[in-house]
Amino acid sequence: MISSELDAAGVHDVALRESYQKCRAINAQHGRTFFLATRLLAPEQRPAVHALYGFARRADDVLDQFDSRTTAERADELQGLSTALFTRMVENQPSGDDPTLDAVVHTARKYDLDWQLFDDFLASMRMDLTVTDYPDRAALDRYMYGSAEVIGLQMLPILGTVVPREEAAPHAAALGKAFQLTNFIRDIDEDLTRGRVYLPADELAAHGVDRDVLTWCQKNRRTDQRLRAALVEQLAITRTVYRSAEPGIAMLAPKSRPCISAALTLYSGILKRIEDIDYAVFAQRATVSIPRRLRVASVGLAKALRARARRQEV
Repeated sequence: MISSELDAAGVHDVALRESYQKCRAINAQHGRTFFLATRLLAPEQRPAVHALYGFARRADDVLDQFDSRTTAERADELQGLSTALFTRMVENQPSGDDPTLDAVVHTARKYDLDWQLFDDFLASMRMDLTVTDYPDRAALDRYMYGSAEVIGLQMLPILGTVVPREEAAPHAAALGKAFQLTNFIRDIDEDLTRGRVYLPADELAAHGVDRDVLTWCQKNRRTDQRLRAALVEQLAITRTVYRSAEPGIAMLAPKSRPCISAALTLYSGILKRIEDIDYAVFAQRATVSIPRRLRVASVGLAKALRARARRQEV
């Protein structure tokens, strides 16, 4: 299956194939919902998406793995990753230092991705080294542009559009933001353990929530009524972002729509799961059930196969 995807994508160099395979393995291991959705893409599209995911995950791991590295050491490692990426872009030589770089650079060149998007992504990653709180929605949006919206923008050339790309771009960016906002709500416990809060402080304060309240909730594995009210508001805001993203699906190439539709359905479903567990985000991790994921994937697969059949007929 892996070989057939790489063959379909025209990737024949042995070292480059190994780089793509590494990215695919990273996606399969860490991005279960996203990986399932990528199975609905045409085979020739999948390696590029895996490459983008693999690189993003590589940067995330520098920042988020629980280990003994200091902030300075993480900063050095992130800078090393950035330098290696842009050196690889300029010199167009294989990199032996990081197996994800060759695939992501090959993808960027093949689809003519704007290098500035990678720079913007890494700028937001650097923020995670020192920024632990966001005073308001505007500050959080600045972070999310680089950490989430650019991912949607990078995906667009791979997915293809039936309208000018700039028309679909705001919706693609919104979907990336919606996915990340969902993560911020679901992973509030894990993020707080790392010392970070990714929900706007002023919006939390409007419900009487501050770090002390969050710390109490984490320690007691309970969601008190103040935090519950704040999370109700955060879910409503996030659903608004999903609604702004949804019209973009019809702007994509037909072969790509089932994948993105499934991803939106599954990821937005996490919000429903948070409601179902009565916002007990410190007691358990809200996930979409395997049967639900398989049902959504089955519907998406049927649509994807029909889209590919129509494309072959044309």
